[in-house]
Amino acid sequence: MKKILKLLLLSLFAFVAYQSFLFIKGNPGSLDQVKYELNVETLPTELHPIVAEKVGVLKEKTAEKEIKILITDDYRSFEEQDEIYDKGRRTPGKVVTHSEGGESYHNFGLAVDFALQLENGNVIWDIEYDGNGNGQSDWFEAAEIAKELGFQWGGDWREFKDYPHLQMDFGLTINNLQEGKRPQIPS
Repeated sequence: MKKILKLLLLSLFAFVAYQSFLFIKGNPGSLDQVKYELNVETLPTELHPIVAEKVGVLKEKTAEKEIKILITDDYRSFEEQDEIYDKGRRTPGKVVTHSEGGESYHNFGLAVDFALQLENGNVIWDIEYDGNGNGQSDWFEAAEIAKELGFQWGGDWREFKDYPHLQMDFGLTINNLQEGKRPQIPS
């Protein structure tokens, strides 16, 4: 009798697990897709005005040190983020992010990526380059200026160094942003 009861319970558990799998796989409101269920009306489509203003100041201050930076990426849609996330995973290339769509400050207009632009117009991602000849890395000089302006720099991260990345989170976590919280926009 105990064996039959165990077999029935195991069968019931397997059935429920299988049905749950089918529900999650096929239901548009499934757990797998919750991250995309944000209120589209509250999602930004461009950089937050304060971030955009600080980027302008960053360009001016780096230019004063004879360092020209180029913003290579700013606001990204969830779809664009997923394409970048797929690099090195589902598509050829090197892994450049650990954030899927909806998990990056770029998706909320709060982050930019930068590179150095040479006098001839070429763009480089060389963190050791010293174009102004002052004995310091131009990249690190730009990052220090950015931090003085209130940006957080991906080069300071412990696990995944993201040297081009600058963000302003305004005290909000990704979870806060996913819940619909947004930094205030100045009037």
